[in-house]
Amino acid sequence: MKNTLIAGVILTILGVCLLVYQGFSYTKKEKVLEIGPAKVEAETRRSVPIPPIVGWVVVAGGVVLLANGVRQRA
Repeated sequence: MKNTLIAGVILTILGVCLLVYQGFSYTKKEKVLEIGPAKVEAETRRSVPIPPIVGWVVVAGGVVLLANGVRQRA
């Protein structure tokens, strides 16, 4: 019972965070040229979008777990 409530709260918070941020970005260093001791590197910034439907599904799962945990507890 208690584990279901905790999992529901965590999923609900995670889903709201996914809806707010809708993705993340990162920077990757790549070697462009290497001649002897000299190196040339380029930084590329990439972003990974997360569709809003994923956030809504996670929120819905969290709400279902919360409801299930409250119903079992009563």
